[in-house]
Amino acid sequence: MKYFLFLFFSFSLIGQNTQSNFLIPSDSLHPKRKQLVYITEGALLGGTLIGLNQIWYKDYPKSSFHFINDNDDWMQMDKAGHLYSNYHLGRMGAEALAWSGATKKQQLIYGGTLGFAFMSVVEVFDGFSKEWGASWGDVLANAAGTGLYVSQELLWEEQRIIPKFSFHKTKYAALRPNTLGESWNEQILKDYNGQTYWLSANLYSFVKADYVPKWLNLAFGYGADGMVSGSRETVPAELMSFNHRTRQFYLSFDVDLTKINTQSHTLKTLFSIFNTIKVPAPTLEINQFSRTKLYFIYF
Repeated sequence: MKYFLFLFFSFSLIGQNTQSNFLIPSDSLHPKRKQLVYITEGALLGGTLIGLNQIWYKDYPKSSFHFINDNDDWMQMDKAGHLYSNYHLGRMGAEALAWSGATKKQQLIYGGTLGFAFMSVVEVFDGFSKEWGASWGDVLANAAGTGLYVSQELLWEEQRIIPKFSFHKTKYAALRPNTLGESWNEQILKDYNGQTYWLSANLYSFVKADYVPKWLNLAFGYGADGMVSGSRETVPAELMSFNHRTRQFYLSFDVDLTKINTQSHTLKTLFSIFNTIKVPAPTLEINQFSRTKLYFIYF
């Protein structure tokens, strides 16, 4: 799905809105806060679905509900995006309920699974669209994102491994602007060549050693390059010479912003939101052909 980042940033407003007004999480159930969380979530998610229908689906022909197999498209970069967005939508849903004083069980059931529920509705929209179709690969990626959040809370009661995102502009968008985006804000959503998805692991949480900074993470990234279309079969003939599809794997350092010690709840809110983005840092790349490249700073 090319709109996963749009969905995430729309939903992130829940965390901003609730915490900017009340800031300090409640240590016991606060019914009015809990009601506000549900109303805000319902309004944002419902409004987003209506907006998607009007902007994305309305002008395309409908069909009977059907599935498609798009698991080979974009070298699975879109599936990584589904995992990423479901994780953070669920995380923010759970954190909003924690702010209201809801129990841990309620946070995981009604907050942690919110991303999966929302994206399942979007998948139904796709299923009734003649242009696209529901995808089992998307559903599995959505479930993986939700499972990554919930399982860590159950196993460790903290998030030690966090999906993150980074982006850089590429030469491919200019070749197919209608597909890969004309402006920067379109390209960050559509140009999978410039996207990198990371699993950022907090070192202190695993080794518990005093010499390791609590905010220091080791990040493992995945990206792909040379894609002017979703699959080789759909590459326009005139662009075939640019089609050199290559998987890329990355190793880098990162910062867990939520581990930075501060008493400011405003900063904690901002850190929670921006902890979705990988901090630029020196990075080692190894591609599928075992070629390596070292970046002084990688975005």
